[in-house]
Amino acid sequence: MRLLLDTNALIWAVLRPWQLSQRALDAISDGDNAVFMSVVNAWEVAIKASLGKLVVPDDIEARIRRGCADSGFGILPVELRHAFEVGRLPLHHKDPFDRLLVAQARIEGLTLVSIDRQLHAYNLDVLW
Repeated sequence: MRLLLDTNALIWAVLRPWQLSQRALDAISDGDNAVFMSVVNAWEVAIKASLGKLVVPDDIEARIRRGCADSGFGILPVELRHAFEVGRLPLHHKDPFDRLLVAQARIEGLTLVSIDRQLHAYNLDVLW
């Protein structure tokens, strides 16, 4: 399985794995699965932390880098085709970060690891 972590799932995987569902934790920990974080995750953390909407440690960048390296997570860049796919998505969800993650998951054929039930409205696999 090829997994893309939603931002909450990434933060929990790196800082508080006990907050992940058992199913998500098992899938992320399974060495046969390819797990990716997206540049979108870092963008969301940076923006929401700067606005005071997300409380994270001061060294969150270093922790995410270390956690991804230690866990073997790949980093998915944002490409033009991902950005334009957002415009083709129905408006089931208005959060721009989640919409871009959905677009990436659809284009790249990834299962999105997310607690967000609204994402099930899109035509993609969501694991939690």
